[in-house]
Amino acid sequence: MRNGQASSKQKGTDVSRETSGDAAATPKRADAVAPVADLHVHTTLSDGSDTFEEVLAQARERGIGRVAFTNHDTTAGLTAARELGERLGVQVVGGIEVSAYDFERGRKVHILGLGIEEGAPALAALCGPTLERRHANSLWQLDRLVEAGYEVDVERALELGRASTCLYKQHLMAALTSEPYPSAGYRTLYRSLFKDGGICDRDIAYVDVRDAVRAIAEDGGMPVLAHPGQQDSYDLVPSLAACGLAGIERHHPDHTPADHARCTQLAERYNLVCTSGSDYHGRFGSIPHVGYRVPQA
Repeated sequence: MRNGQASSKQKGTDVSRETSGDAAATPKRADAVAPVADLHVHTTLSDGSDTFEEVLAQARERGIGRVAFTNHDTTAGLTAARELGERLGVQVVGGIEVSAYDFERGRKVHILGLGIEEGAPALAALCGPTLERRHANSLWQLDRLVEAGYEVDVERALELGRASTCLYKQHLMAALTSEPYPSAGYRTLYRSLFKDGGICDRDIAYVDVRDAVRAIAEDGGMPVLAHPGQQDSYDLVPSLAACGLAGIERHHPDHTPADHARCTQLAERYNLVCTSGSDYHGRFGSIPHVGYRVPQA
């Protein structure tokens, strides 16, 4: 056995007036400082390592006044998170990040939904099957690791999956290696297993990106194109705006000044709100803390 080797208009929260970037906040004194708003954060209910409480405690320590929880394909836990935020003095914006696909161009696209309530029905109907497919695929990947003789802590992986809404690749990696996510060792192992024809290199079917935009709008949320610089999805803006896209994520750790400028131009052309988010995943990602590279509102 080897260690890590084989041996629209929104009905809910008016986030269009609360998001970062160009959106206006609540009127304040001339000398008041607007709170930092991190509108793209993940927790243990998807592929993050931190709980809602841990994220909010960190946000309070860092002076972040508003956090949107945007777990993948689920709104679970948002009601309790909002109540916890009230106690800790951090405003919680309900959210989701829908794992979608552009079938015309053959590529993944992520859509944030901001101002979403827990149990949003259109999103539950759309994303529920995605969670089921992801869980089944991750179990298949876990079986491949065991069959190949990898030293994977099966119970640890399943425990992480039970604490989430399904089993993720990040849970398998946490049960396989103690290497930190940003390390070369982690990245090499991950790519050898889950990419480039590795034994776990199998993906799932995702929902149509236009259906994601429509479902978010139907549930009263603001559909936002997530990290378009990361996924090279800028050319989708015209067609998505036509079916209800209301925002674009301008500030993201993977974005360059050129991305910021391009997002601003598209926002002005298609009347979109610009948002900012760290895409924080705790130990399961490379972003060091909540609010990372999120500018002052």
